[in-house]
Amino acid sequence: MSKILIVDDEPFNLDVLEQELADSGYAVERAANGVEALAKFDSSRPDLVLLDYQMPDMNGIDVLKELRRKGAEVPIVMITAYGTIERAVHAMKEGAYDFIPKPFDPEHLILVVQKALEREKLKREIEILSEELCERHHLVLGKSAKMAEIADAAKQAASSKATVLLLGESGTGKEIFARSIHQWSERGDKPFVAINCVGLSKELLESELFGHEKGAFTGAHQLKKGKMELADGGTVFLDEVGDITPELQTKLLRFLQEREFERVGGSRPIPVDVRIIAATNRDLAGDVKHGRFREDLYYRLNVVALVLPPLRERKEDIPELANYFLRRFARETKKRFEGIADAALERLLGYLWPGNVRELANVIERAVVLGRGARIDLGDLPGAIAGGAPPAAAPGLTYHEAIDAARRELVQKALAEAGGNRTEAARLLGMHKTHLFRLLKSLKID
Repeated sequence: MSKILIVDDEPFNLDVLEQELADSGYAVERAANGVEALAKFDSSRPDLVLLDYQMPDMNGIDVLKELRRKGAEVPIVMITAYGTIERAVHAMKEGAYDFIPKPFDPEHLILVVQKALEREKLKREIEILSEELCERHHLVLGKSAKMAEIADAAKQAASSKATVLLLGESGTGKEIFARSIHQWSERGDKPFVAINCVGLSKELLESELFGHEKGAFTGAHQLKKGKMELADGGTVFLDEVGDITPELQTKLLRFLQEREFERVGGSRPIPVDVRIIAATNRDLAGDVKHGRFREDLYYRLNVVALVLPPLRERKEDIPELANYFLRRFARETKKRFEGIADAALERLLGYLWPGNVRELANVIERAVVLGRGARIDLGDLPGAIAGGAPPAAAPGLTYHEAIDAARRELVQKALAEAGGNRTEAARLLGMHKTHLFRLLKSLKID
């Protein structure tokens, strides 16, 4: 419920305003003069102020100026019996949102209040989104020397039209990095379109990329523009590009060579200007060697290759990442947390994170949902993390053996929790089911 502070030196006007606003579902605070208004504003923190222009001692403009001087950003609507253009202009110049003359029309009053509050809500949402975007870009850089070095190279690549290939394990933040490259480039104000190449058939993925003409296949009842066409002037992010079929690899290669395509079922070439950023957790060079990925396409994609390090190799970034996710999920769930307890943070730092940043995000989200204290504590973390170092840290294992052991334990626990359902286990692990199937095979888990 929005709270409104009404300020007027006439008790009758206060009564009328309070009644109208209360009947429309608003909470109301009253003040009979400017000094009382400033005190009430500090104590009640209203969402909007209705302020009489003409008051003794301290008039409405003086109150308005003082509120703005103190940094108040809420909308302020002036009310006056002297509804001249000069007073209206003066009030607006000093930062008033709108101006209502006395005697006021109740419907007009409520409409102005609603629009002011809606505008303020939209403004706050934009600020939150901008702040989150800035935070995400900041997280891409991180504090680790490795990430700073990669971000440096990415910023250089962003200023060109070169295709960028992001390599690294699943969950290392490749899409966030791709969005950052887009924002750093001259195309930052143009569309960024992401396409996950996993889980779609060749036909569906081709239609997603290039669109289709009406009647091109069963169910194609109307023309559909593809992501390449929709992103004209901007950036297309091809996530898990290593999983596309050989037939589609050929079409993608042709597009990269000619920068034009034909819709499915069409014959007219459509030229577009898009920047391609691709990502994969596969060993593309190995796939080329074994004939699973076209060599010429690999070289077309691999103009600027950036390898994102796994989270276990950039542990100095864990506190910042964890607190970012805490703020984000606390905001989404409307819960309040002061931070992460030292004991819990120590366990987060000691864990190997086989699921990387995505796993960390899932762990913090779980802690926010289940947590009841002022801080995220040990009891809010999953047992595998809260219980201390997993068996992967046992002596006598090589580095890669330790990593495999940690992965095996994590996957087996997820499968047990999911009752053997691999799709549900993949969801619990925060990875695509195709990745989990591949992991099960590589770890020889039945």
